[in-house]
Amino acid sequence: MGVPLLFSTRLPVAHGFSTRQGGCSAPPWDTLNLGAHVGDDPGVVEENLRRLMTAANLPLAALRRTSQVHGDRVLKVEGTADPDGTLLPPLEEADGMWTGSSGLALGILTADCVPVLLADPAAGLVAAVHAGWKGTLLQIARVAVQRMTKAGGRPARMVAALGPSIRRCCYQVDAELAARFGRAFGEGVATADGPAHARLDLTEALRRTLVDAGLGEDHIDVLAHCTACDQDRFFSHRRDGGRTGRMLSFIVAP
Repeated sequence: MGVPLLFSTRLPVAHGFSTRQGGCSAPPWDTLNLGAHVGDDPGVVEENLRRLMTAANLPLAALRRTSQVHGDRVLKVEGTADPDGTLLPPLEEADGMWTGSSGLALGILTADCVPVLLADPAAGLVAAVHAGWKGTLLQIARVAVQRMTKAGGRPARMVAALGPSIRRCCYQVDAELAARFGRAFGEGVATADGPAHARLDLTEALRRTLVDAGLGEDHIDVLAHCTACDQDRFFSHRRDGGRTGRMLSFIVAP
């Protein structure tokens, strides 16, 4: 079985969003678990990453990852994609990366959080961001746009894709967190679900962040997949009680 990938129709550079299908991990990480920190066999995870990069027609050594911590740090990544190199270990703690080094693939792990991929092909710049509720409130998507802008990118020229994540239908939060999101992003991001809970739309909060950072509304693609709803195709930390695998979303500098 090959490794199926999802794509955005708007991103004009090489990229992809993995599913949970096409790997060799045993339950509960079956089958394409791409996270080495969740209890799966490290050798199996590396094989899964190799399969993913093969499906993307990229050398394994092109992949760059970070140690994700739900913050707002966005690292600059440089280097080359050695076609004969081995898998490199994750970089330091950060939840985003940007680069202008052609051929590098920036990879973000998720299992409900939102993967945000950004590109300004005219400037030769791309970024990848991991945005859970903490990172979204910290405006990590805006930070990534700012890093790219300082490197010569133009927000009005940038294109973004928000990949599979837990959606409003399945993301219940307490009233206090919902109120924080309402104050930060405006009405409609959280909707009441009884007196003590609400349904939160992380993708809408991120979309508004990107528009406020200067991206055009028609330059933002939100893939219509809920990780919690679709157990056959996606891992979900919330649905699976924390014992599950990770998908990887990647974008390649032109």
